[in-house]
Amino acid sequence: MSGADAPGAAAREGPGGALPAAAAAGIGILPGAAAAPADRWYPWRRAAEAGLAPIAALLAAFAAFAVFLLLLDKSPAEFLDLVWRGAFGSWFSLQNTLQRAAPLLLTALCVAIPARLGLVIIGGEAAVALGGLAAVAAALPVLGGPALLVWLVMAAAGAAAGALWIGLAGWLRARRGVNETIASLVLAYVGLAPFNHLVEGLLRDPASLNKPSTFGIGDALMLPALPGTDLHPGLLAGLAACVLSWVLISRTATGFAARVTGGNLRAAQLQGLPVQKLMIGACLLGGGFAGLAGMIEVAAVHGRANASLIAGYGWSGILIAFLSRHNPLAIIPMAVLLGGIGAAGGLLQRRMDMPDATVMVLQGFIFVAILASDTLLGRHPWFQPRRAES
Repeated sequence: MSGADAPGAAAREGPGGALPAAAAAGIGILPGAAAAPADRWYPWRRAAEAGLAPIAALLAAFAAFAVFLLLLDKSPAEFLDLVWRGAFGSWFSLQNTLQRAAPLLLTALCVAIPARLGLVIIGGEAAVALGGLAAVAAALPVLGGPALLVWLVMAAAGAAAGALWIGLAGWLRARRGVNETIASLVLAYVGLAPFNHLVEGLLRDPASLNKPSTFGIGDALMLPALPGTDLHPGLLAGLAACVLSWVLISRTATGFAARVTGGNLRAAQLQGLPVQKLMIGACLLGGGFAGLAGMIEVAAVHGRANASLIAGYGWSGILIAFLSRHNPLAIIPMAVLLGGIGAAGGLLQRRMDMPDATVMVLQGFIFVAILASDTLLGRHPWFQPRRAES
């Protein structure tokens, strides 16, 4: 977990807390700090720790899952072989993996961006569903217009719906002091109620008998595949969102203020930073990305809004964000990894006679391992900043 959301961030306040807080915010050693001239290698050790921690957690999770498979009288080696073949072993498998990774890139940002301010948002699942529903509702009145106009309207509506839903959790935290984790979780379940009500009621297509769905946007308005592939443009949108988010966090004054806020909230308030606006803005941006994921799923995959939008993308985004330590660039390989594991689920079911939900068990092991690694982060003396001996 990055310094923005480390459980011990609050404990670093007080005497001697400025230096660790700056480090926790991801900004290295501040000029003039006591340890800056004495320990020039600290940023490198800290970066090594941040990179090694998720790798060690992944290895520990796979080891624990191997024991789980052995208890079921299944071969871990065969499992790994099938995962590789189902996720990356062929061009078809790789495209399937990237298709699944596309929405995960955006839902992971819904968690990672607020996390840089110390907020733990876990309500992306509703933002995806509501974003997809809003995209369809906004598209229906303009279906006769140019395709580009329809897509832009859908994207704006989907992003706005997700932003407002997650932004509500940020507003409750900033203005009312409500715990954002609980608020976003409750809102995730609350948001699915109007989704189901509209899909099965006002916006329902009467022709959708077995599976209630909204009216469709039509084949002519579906997002086209990228040239020479079966991949939709949502993958490019997710990659661009990750890169732009990294630039925002790491290379702008707003991102600097956000990292300082996440490292030491009290210090940020004393410095006069607009903490409340930063919190609400981060939640709006993260929710907008999740809502955009819902719009892309509608415009590129389903063609309409229905229960298929509630596919666990929001929940998987939580795991990816923690695996990447809330670094937008690191989200890219982690989303591909989790997308590949999900893509291999069907092959595992057929070849090893295991339920498709087996991959969910593996994700559970990974999440527990990541949380365990976070409790050890920064505790080893070798990774601590060192002062010059007098």
